[in-house]
Amino acid sequence: MATQIIPDSSSRASADGLAQQGLAPTGKVHWNLIAPELVEAAIRRGEGRLAAMGPFVAVTSPHTGRSPNDKFVVREPTSEADVDWGKVNQPMEPAHYDALLADVRAYLNGLPELFVQDLYCGADPASRLSVRYVLPNAWHGSFVRNMFIRPSLEDLATFAPNFTVYHAPEFQADPAKHGTRTGTFIVLNLAERTILIGGTRYAGELKKSMFTVMNYLLPKRGQLSMHCSANIGPNGDSALYFGLSGTGKTTLSADPDRSLIGDDEHGWSDEGIFNFEGGCYAKAINLSAEQEPDIYATTRLFGTVLENVVLDDNTREVQFEDQSITENTRVSYPLHYIPNYVKSGRGGHPKHVVFLTADAFGVLPPISRLTPEQAMFYFLSGYTAKVAGTERGVTEPQATFSACFGAVFLVWHPTYYAEMLGKLLQKHGSQVWLVNTGWSGGAYGVGKRMKLSYTRAMVRAAVAGSLNSTPTATHPIFGLHMPTDIAGVPHEVLDPRKTWSDPSAYDAQAEKLAEMFRANIGKFGDAVAPEIIAAGPPKR
Repeated sequence: MATQIIPDSSSRASADGLAQQGLAPTGKVHWNLIAPELVEAAIRRGEGRLAAMGPFVAVTSPHTGRSPNDKFVVREPTSEADVDWGKVNQPMEPAHYDALLADVRAYLNGLPELFVQDLYCGADPASRLSVRYVLPNAWHGSFVRNMFIRPSLEDLATFAPNFTVYHAPEFQADPAKHGTRTGTFIVLNLAERTILIGGTRYAGELKKSMFTVMNYLLPKRGQLSMHCSANIGPNGDSALYFGLSGTGKTTLSADPDRSLIGDDEHGWSDEGIFNFEGGCYAKAINLSAEQEPDIYATTRLFGTVLENVVLDDNTREVQFEDQSITENTRVSYPLHYIPNYVKSGRGGHPKHVVFLTADAFGVLPPISRLTPEQAMFYFLSGYTAKVAGTERGVTEPQATFSACFGAVFLVWHPTYYAEMLGKLLQKHGSQVWLVNTGWSGGAYGVGKRMKLSYTRAMVRAAVAGSLNSTPTATHPIFGLHMPTDIAGVPHEVLDPRKTWSDPSAYDAQAEKLAEMFRANIGKFGDAVAPEIIAAGPPKR
């Protein structure tokens, strides 16, 4: 019998070990394991199990989503004047941070095994970060290796981290000692270039905390950081897709007729747009081969990480419709698992920008061509709507306004990002579209979700430039410019009022949402220019 040879990852280790991170581990340190090694380690350690065809499945209960109320930014002199302090960016005093860092280091030092991944955040070499993740679990190593840009073996030999993420999912903070709200914590120290994450196994924290860092650092360099997906057409024309979770950002950017740059986080510099990541993190609930064939195919590949999905105990097949653990089931896969991906992670200045919203009130047009002022209004609004829940008395949709389509990840004031976007749109002549992927013919519970085939037809026509000169009708309540003819879409669908059986009920519902928009933009006060406020729904 041949002797099994287990690769030694020391050839991928840093010459300085973890001294730069202030760590002196007593256990085994695994350096930059590749996908099969990480999966082998995760199975050996009982961190999860394999689904049919080989993806790794992890369960993160009780945390099955982000913990935004447990995110903190250390208040220190170099960044204090820049940060938009408040509910999103809660301050932590340096003394509390120092105590927490010391305890997290002590915790990690005492573990029997650690997994280190050295990765890049940012496809543009001029502005990317070199990030060292120190992790107790192999499957979290698989996740970050999927999600970020993997250095070559040659690059690893000279890799010099300029940011460190300490991950301690089983460690609980002491609020009295560490200044946290609960045992869970996501703490950013922008001066020391560190992130501390603990008290939660949810892998999304490892991804989104770095996005928050990029949201701080890139604007300081004159580059816009964006919560959006991006792709490129056959003629080299780039497009951006902004949207909150559930609006179709990942689905619509994974278009077989266009090449995918990335599905979630990008920068816009003088040279063009660039992905922050090397992978995708898509929602998996109700995923199907018919509706989203490229994304579904990744769930059948070894190396993919599935989070909080339910498996059939007999076949190990994923039950994508099962939300008994959470509705927020996820799939993480390397970008190259999508057939037509852009290897460089970069593209030219976008000719078209799409704002996605899932309007559960059922009143916004399925697609509108925005003026520059309207683009700024709807970017600052960052609107979508959640469907009515099952709580007693909750019988209608709930409006969600998240500035810049990602308020929980912003560090500067939202208007800072909006001003940057406005200048870039003007400079490069980008056309902006508002697309409603939500309900038509009535609100949630009465109307129906817009057919994905219709939305795809509208978005494809928009980013191809074929709607630039299409005649439009002006919406009487929102003032939006609605194209009147799009191939593959019934004419009556393009005007939302015509899809309702009771036009007066539509008008009342539309005016209710319009007032919500006006109230939300009013929260910015004098920080928003009058012409931008005037571009929103006019007061009737």
